Amino acid sequence: MLVVLCFLNLPALAADDWELVISLEGRWKFNIGDGKEWGHPDFDDSNWETIPVPAMWENEGFHGYNGFAWYRKMFNGSYLTRNQPLFLFLGYIDDADEVYVNGNLVGKSGSFPPKFATAYKAFRKYMIPSSFINYNGNNLISVRVYDKYGEGGIVGGDVGIYTSKGIPNMVMGLEGTWSFKAGDDPQWKNRYYNDQDWEQIAVPSPWENQGFHRYDGFGWYRKTIRFTEDQLDEPLALVLGKIDDFDQTFFNGKMIGSTNDGRSYGRSWSFSKIRVYDLPADLIKVGQTNTIAIRVMDIGNVGGIYDGPLGILPKSQVKRFLDYYRSEW
Repeated sequence: MLVVLCFLNLPALAADDWELVISLEGRWKFNIGDGKEWGHPDFDDSNWETIPVPAMWENEGFHGYNGFAWYRKMFNGSYLTRNQPLFLFLGYIDDADEVYVNGNLVGKSGSFPPKFATAYKAFRKYMIPSSFINYNGNNLISVRVYDKYGEGGIVGGDVGIYTSKGIPNMVMGLEGTWSFKAGDDPQWKNRYYNDQDWEQIAVPSPWENQGFHRYDGFGWYRKTIRFTEDQLDEPLALVLGKIDDFDQTFFNGKMIGSTNDGRSYGRSWSFSKIRVYDLPADLIKVGQTNTIAIRVMDIGNVGGIYDGPLGILPKSQVKRFLDYYRSEW
């Protein structure tokens, strides 16, 4: 159970909590319309206009325009530290958005037509997986926006790449794109189950924001990962943030954790619990594909993996992580 739809990720922006690494305020490339190739790093945007961010596009020569538009901005990855937890702040966007780093989806809020849902009140804060970043040079942020009425675009708030001073470094970040399917089938926990026809959705974000509006019931998430020997120097834990409402979590087909207080809608507090489960070393296949599968049951209102961070963390850092997380959220 959750009492707010998509406005849970408002960050505490106190100077002691967040450190700006790269400011993204200023001129961005901008074009109205829609094209799948516009999110790719190799797309030629030399003939696009530039507009300031943050700002309503109505005030920048696009008065009365409602519909799709794209923003593009480059940043230099050499200013970033490897394995440092990084968050992309995009302030407030009117109405819905999909955000890509080097062509990889890192987050989305609201939903596009034909199942339109606005998220204009939600502060956009998306974690950037380190695997998506080129630490030796240029990187592209591309933002697909849909505005239905009124003002449109990246309209206000803090815009930049931030790090949180208190979050310990992950062995592996897991935020980004996961495979998802509504429904329930015990085979979906299996390591080699073929999920190629599943939806691709952003995690963390309520599934209501991603085409499953008003859906209550079961849904499954799946993601494959690989480990190297040097990542197994000490025992590990799987961090899954918060899930609405109940979950059973499987690693290579074996259940490693579950959260379910057994209470009904309106009485359950499982949605507020931070999921951190031990990752048994004997289940990890080094240099091979490993599969995380999460069976989620939503008993009302918002559903899914709605708040991060997500990742693989050394067990020695779990207490520090939980202390920080509870103080921030």
